[in-house]
Amino acid sequence: MINGKRVAVVMPAYNAAKTLEMTVRELSDLVDVKILVDDSSKDQTATLSKQLGVVTFIHDKNYGYGRNQQTCYREALAAGADIVVMVHPDYQYTPSLVPAMAGMIASGVYDMVLASRILGGGALRGGMPVYKYVANRFLTAFQNLFLGVKLSEYHTGFRAFSRELLEALPILENSDDFVFDNQMIAQAVMFGFKIGEISCPTKYFEEASSINFKRSVEYGLGVISTTAGFVGHKLGLHRQRRYEASGRKVSEQPYYSELPNHP
Repeated sequence: MINGKRVAVVMPAYNAAKTLEMTVRELSDLVDVKILVDDSSKDQTATLSKQLGVVTFIHDKNYGYGRNQQTCYREALAAGADIVVMVHPDYQYTPSLVPAMAGMIASGVYDMVLASRILGGGALRGGMPVYKYVANRFLTAFQNLFLGVKLSEYHTGFRAFSRELLEALPILENSDDFVFDNQMIAQAVMFGFKIGEISCPTKYFEEASSINFKRSVEYGLGVISTTAGFVGHKLGLHRQRRYEASGRKVSEQPYYSELPNHP
């Protein structure tokens, strides 16, 4: 716990067996519960996760990164978490920053904290491909302009949330794909939640998950579409349930199960 707040780490996973143990071993003892959701991996991710003492859920098929996060947050809230930190189990981000990020939420100052690869200038040093860095900077400047905030980047997969934010945002209205991350930030801005950032080193290596050029282009187009939808909704030109308080919140769904303990 941090400041009396129960902390959960959630790990959306797909074929992460090679890096999962490194990630879990580096998590702080301040974490109260560790949850992994396996999006129907083809390797031994789920089995290894259970062996490492992580509460493990398995999707009955590959639904995508966004749907994986929905399950992560649903189960973290069900486990009584006050603060939820998402850590990718591919070891691209250092889990040692979890207490710092959770502390920023526990202080009551922020509702969402993003671990930025851009602050501190470590992205390129960590091996981020140049085309991804350039796209990151362009899309970030574009969204800062139209969302009316000033973040160093919108595209990190290492983030922390308050329980209040996760219960309020209609995240079931978001994409099942990678643009889910971006849509959550846009929703947080629309609903008036406070967003903070912390500098985070990054590592690009063979085992770390990274989308290819084609998928990167699709993601970039999704970011532009998300931004256009945000502006249209705010101006009353095109209402979207994603930005409505009546949109679907986290709820039970029958497409996954918890991996039982083995004797």
